[in-house]
Amino acid sequence: MKQTYRSTGAFAIAWVWMAFAAFNVWDLTAHYTGKSTLVAAAVLAVITVVVYITGLRPATVFTEEALRVRNPLRTIVAPWSAVGEARASHAISVEYGEGHQMRLWTPMASSRERAKAQRQAVPKQARSRGEQLAAEALAGKTHADWVAEQITERAQAARRATRERGQVSVRWAPDSLVAVGLALVMIVVAVVG
Repeated sequence: MKQTYRSTGAFAIAWVWMAFAAFNVWDLTAHYTGKSTLVAAAVLAVITVVVYITGLRPATVFTEEALRVRNPLRTIVAPWSAVGEARASHAISVEYGEGHQMRLWTPMASSRERAKAQRQAVPKQARSRGEQLAAEALAGKTHADWVAEQITERAQAARRATRERGQVSVRWAPDSLVAVGLALVMIVVAVVG
């Protein structure tokens, strides 16, 4: 079973921006006026690339075999047996391999979310037994804390099942690099053109 964690707000805003950018590309193409159009297209390209690599691309994906972390410019695939402890502060940090560490861009916990979780940790008397048990289990935890616990639990289960540590794959994200390259080409065209 595959589970994907993203920043819902960033993902939604990024798609709104993509729709805005697509309309503006059409408008700039339909109403081409020369250098000013090229400059506007370059600015639009740079902002769109930043929105893509920070809003759409980042994801934390749990698969049966591995933890896949898509950060803006890199993708890390770590078999569960190679994953160590996960700790959540504002971002989740996960140990892997021999002393390496990765930071997950999603999910993150803001200071406001942490404060809200701490306030909700105070027990309320008007809850059913099931609601009270659930509240105690999640007391003071943010979504990032919960995901970090899930990562640690899956990694521990995988290490118990096998003594061999899998190979971790860390590679550049070709889609992000191509997008950055295209934005740079647009800048050069705007400056030269």
